[in-house]
Amino acid sequence: MRNIPYDGYRGIRLPREVQKKRVQQVIQEELTELQRYTLIAYYFQELSVPQIALDRGVNKSTVWRTLHRAEEKLRRYLKY
Repeated sequence: MRNIPYDGYRGIRLPREVQKKRVQQVIQEELTELQRYTLIAYYFQELSVPQIALDRGVNKSTVWRTLHRAEEKLRRYLKY
C-alpha cells in the first residue's frame, strides 16, 4: 500500500487486537476472491507481482490493478 501522509489524527486509537480483527473481517467479507488472493499472496506470502501473474495466468498489469483495488477497498472500509 502507498504511504499516506500522517494528518495529525488525535482521536481514539483502537487496541491492536481489535484493529487486527477488523482487517481480517474486511479481507474476508468485503474483498472479492481474486482481490483477497492477490492481497494475501503479495503482502503475507511475499510473492512478487510477476509470480502472482504467472500463477493466475494473467498479465502483471492485471495483478497490479487488482491489488490496487483491494487496497483502496480495505482503506475505505477501515476508515470508519
